[in-house]
Amino acid sequence: MYVAFDNLPPHARVWIYQASRPLGEDELVAVLPRLAAFAEEWTSHGRQLAASAQFLHRQFLVLGLDEQVAGASGCSIDASVRFVRELEQALGVELLEKSRMAFLCAGELRLLSRRELRAAIAAGDITPATPYFNNTLATKAELSERWPAPAGETWLAGFFAS
Repeated sequence: MYVAFDNLPPHARVWIYQASRPLGEDELVAVLPRLAAFAEEWTSHGRQLAASAQFLHRQFLVLGLDEQVAGASGCSIDASVRFVRELEQALGVELLEKSRMAFLCAGELRLLSRRELRAAIAAGDITPATPYFNNTLATKAELSERWPAPAGETWLAGFFAS
């Protein structure tokens, strides 16, 4: 059952998929019905899931699930990954590739590999205060409170040690 993302409770589980490029307005508008249909039809062992799906910052697909209504199973998670693969094909973007990290630099999203991150830190382009999108967050509350978060306050803090 589709639930508007804003109506999911803070404890709702989230999965964040980062697109390899920002989506255009026309792409976002075109994909909205597919996101709602997926959330409406997503089930676990025949039980309807209270779910939502949306793009944030034009580049992050976020799936949300209220597991107090019904929890995700291996099969339902597999179904969500199949859906994400279908979106990759339809939109011509990568969503499952996890090697790049996203930072907000001068109002623009910047995707960096670990090697590029080290160079950007050395050059002073990325600092501990630079907003970082940690896509491993697990709940809607974490997403609301710590996404993005200053890079130095995340698992990346070690990159800034002298």
